[in-house]
Amino acid sequence: MPIKFALIKERKSPPDRRVVFSPKKCRNLLETFPDATMVVEKSEVRVFDDNLYKKEGIELADDLRNCDVMLGVKEVPIPALIPHKKYFFFSHTIKQQPYNRALLQAILKNKIELYDHETIVKENGARLIGFGRYAGLVGAYNTFRALGFRDDLFNLPKVENLADLATMKLELDKIKLPAIKIVLTGTGKVAQGAKEILDYLKIKEVSVSDYLSKKYDEVVFCQIDVEDYNQRSDGSAFDKNEFFKNPIGYDSNFMRFAKVTDMFIAGHFYGDNAPYLFTREDAKHPDFKINLVGDISCDIDGPVASTLRASTIADPFYAYDPQHEKEVPFKTKNTITVMAVDNLPCELPKDASEGFGTMFISQVIPAFFNGDKDGILQRAQITTAEGTLTERFSYLRDYVADQDS
Repeated sequence: MPIKFALIKERKSPPDRRVVFSPKKCRNLLETFPDATMVVEKSEVRVFDDNLYKKEGIELADDLRNCDVMLGVKEVPIPALIPHKKYFFFSHTIKQQPYNRALLQAILKNKIELYDHETIVKENGARLIGFGRYAGLVGAYNTFRALGFRDDLFNLPKVENLADLATMKLELDKIKLPAIKIVLTGTGKVAQGAKEILDYLKIKEVSVSDYLSKKYDEVVFCQIDVEDYNQRSDGSAFDKNEFFKNPIGYDSNFMRFAKVTDMFIAGHFYGDNAPYLFTREDAKHPDFKINLVGDISCDIDGPVASTLRASTIADPFYAYDPQHEKEVPFKTKNTITVMAVDNLPCELPKDASEGFGTMFISQVIPAFFNGDKDGILQRAQITTAEGTLTERFSYLRDYVADQDS
């Protein structure tokens, strides 16, 4: 059955230049799936100019009412929603975010089928698509940028002013790092993106035991997972499956790393009820050595005590005064420098869009033409064409209920 896809214009402010498909990926989709057609809504903010789509033979339009599936990145403003369509975008509603309650209510009212990029998962719940790698790449770069800027070692330009990932790496070729110790948390796409930068800089990776016990006259890093910085409260063996199901009964063991670390790059996923990596009290301890945190995960006032707020692409760094538990100006002495930008992939829109499109074509588009044999669309669907929540997301009923009635 023929399906007409539409790349919608990003209307959220500040503007996001990313897109689900680049011009070449659109062409690739049409060549791979003969029953697919594609329309691109005209946009002046997209990283790829409208004419580049035109050159690939993709139709440009202002009116998308004859399309079936709307593909976007950020939330669609309520007035721009077209009733009775399928929409894919990051809705930021599945955790019952209060600021998007009205959006989900409007989606139900307009009988729109919503599929959130975050809900596109395997049967085991692992995400199939996302911008995690690019968050890791830019986050690690920005953390080194903060180091160079703070300590007057080197001046890396902002990623948003660079053409692409290749240009970003060329800038890294120009820097020389002091003999610091870096810890990287996590093993997922975000952490692997950050590790790409550490490996590109040819920073030596060392084991947990060596990192904790040895001194080095060169820059080194250690990548750690949940079992390295958490422990059972009763002293028994760590059980990873149990920890992910229910982390109550576990304590943080991160302080052993904090005592020997200069730079901490946070690329982990933080689950509900898991122990904080370090608390405000931990940061006050005389042995606490970390003085620079690149918090790519960016959970506000959560597992990384120094992350009081998200920072911005325009103003990416601030300082945390551990003794007074407050934000102070960047470069203030005896503080922890914080980089906590929460929309890092926006700085690398071209590469991020290319990578996202590759994943979307391989993981999602086939489901439209194979009867959704792997349940990709079924698992991802939040709302139905009848204006109701799907069973999987029925927990959102109270969230969308009219609280004034």
